[in-house]
Amino acid sequence: MRTYAIGDIHGHLDLLRAAHARIRADRAVTGDHAAPVIHVGDLVDRGPDSPGVIDFLRAGIAAGEPWVVLKGNHDRMFTLFLKTPPQRDPKLRADLGWLHPRLGGGPTLAGYGIHAPTDRPEAAVHRDALVAVPQAHRDFLESLPLMHRRGDVVFVHAGIRPGVALEEQTEDDLIWIRHDFLDDARDHGVLVVHGHTAVERATHHGNRLNIDSSAAYGGPVSAVVIEGRSAWLLGPDGREALLP
Repeated sequence: MRTYAIGDIHGHLDLLRAAHARIRADRAVTGDHAAPVIHVGDLVDRGPDSPGVIDFLRAGIAAGEPWVVLKGNHDRMFTLFLKTPPQRDPKLRADLGWLHPRLGGGPTLAGYGIHAPTDRPEAAVHRDALVAVPQAHRDFLESLPLMHRRGDVVFVHAGIRPGVALEEQTEDDLIWIRHDFLDDARDHGVLVVHGHTAVERATHHGNRLNIDSSAAYGGPVSAVVIEGRSAWLLGPDGREALLP
């Protein structure tokens, strides 16, 4: 069972296109044009073209591409900001909001033509965002699933709560969990493919595969192919085995 997966995008449409080009090259070698491509979330924030990323993914799905797009914590933060009144993600630290420079909401809104410096009143930014962000983008982000399973592999944004059945996982854990998952070396019964925690390159830990290769901080958007529980990173020269 072959599945492709793409890591955190963070508004980098050019890097997303490059990841899909590497997948197309692998499809040409295998002859498999039906295997799904799972995007593990964080479509928006920090990068220059979050609207373009959303449009690209929506267009591909509408055209019949076998793509699945999962929800990341940044995608949820964006949609919560667009509520009336704007809401703050309950998992955020008390001293942070979505418009804080560390989180990258400002560049997302800039992609929609909204000036959102930190010294501008949030109410004014919110008012402009409600006008500028298409309802279709809001609907798309709000409807994203949290998990996708294929055989012995489960795809999520951040990870899973160890010891909890997959059907009992919470949204907060699936899009926000870190060390309780990252530091747990037990076998989860499935290979967990995730992003959320930026690393230098896609890394296989045996029980999990982290494919967030730091696109938000100057790295690439990783594309991988998984067959059974074996995985390969897709690069300019083809497959590179990712070994635990």
